Amino acid sequence: MNSTAQFAYLNGQIVPWNDAKVHVFAPVTKYGIGVFEGIRGYWNKDARQMYLFRLAEHLDRFAFSRKAMRFDLGPSREELTEALVSLCRANAFCTTVHIRMMAFIDGTGDIGATGPVGIAITALPRQSAQGSIQGASAQISSWMRMPDNVMPARIKANANYHNARLATMQAQRDGYDVAFLLNTRGKLAEAPATCVFMVRDGQLITPSGTNDILESITRQTVIELARSHFGLLTVERDVDRTELILADEVFHCGTGAEIAPVTSIDRIPVGNGQPGIKTQQLMEVYGAVATGKNGAYALWRTPVF
Repeated sequence: MNSTAQFAYLNGQIVPWNDAKVHVFAPVTKYGIGVFEGIRGYWNKDARQMYLFRLAEHLDRFAFSRKAMRFDLGPSREELTEALVSLCRANAFCTTVHIRMMAFIDGTGDIGATGPVGIAITALPRQSAQGSIQGASAQISSWMRMPDNVMPARIKANANYHNARLATMQAQRDGYDVAFLLNTRGKLAEAPATCVFMVRDGQLITPSGTNDILESITRQTVIELARSHFGLLTVERDVDRTELILADEVFHCGTGAEIAPVTSIDRIPVGNGQPGIKTQQLMEVYGAVATGKNGAYALWRTPVF
């Protein structure tokens, strides 16, 4: 088995990696008209198996994103599943990977085009970050999270990530690891590509879905695992800026980042300045469930081989 990508999927075919190309005049190139999903494939070396984590939920959101952006109908759910599994098998990975499934407007249309809908899937080796508990530093960004009546924040539209990119660039140039964006009401929204949780007075708290956040699958996974494994219910509500530095623990989560502790915000330590106990517990159980080392939630894992 291989640990590098040799193939990609493009418009119904598995093709050599370097042949996965879109024309420069396509609407996705001209206007950024595309939506995508990030999906993890976790390698379990004992079982010699790769598990696609929460594939059904990712396909649900992928369909909603295409609907919200008014795309013409594309491949069916079954076709997308077959394409994804076939690509992982063709690449013969024996390592954990990060998969990007994209739908985009191909052809030569203008800004109002709704088709033809192209589909591209790539998968690249990317090890899990769950073994590291080094805390990140966060900056409250001067960039605001765009509101839902400007861009549909709850879906994974390519163009949304210009907002995230600007906040990320500012944070990195100012010496931080990650940016936290507030919404137009001054309440916490999310970080670029991740959702944010805090632990305060024994409660797990996260911004509600009406705070211009992505409808995150990892966020829902954390909420469920906190309840089922630790009896910890999550409060979904508005979160003020100053609550973050008063919190006992803060972490952010997403498919790529998984669960990552945040130990300072605007140079102010969170709690004792170390990754929190509840954060570490959630990291451990998340990793075990995703890889199949913990047998719970078997329906969340789709085997590839």
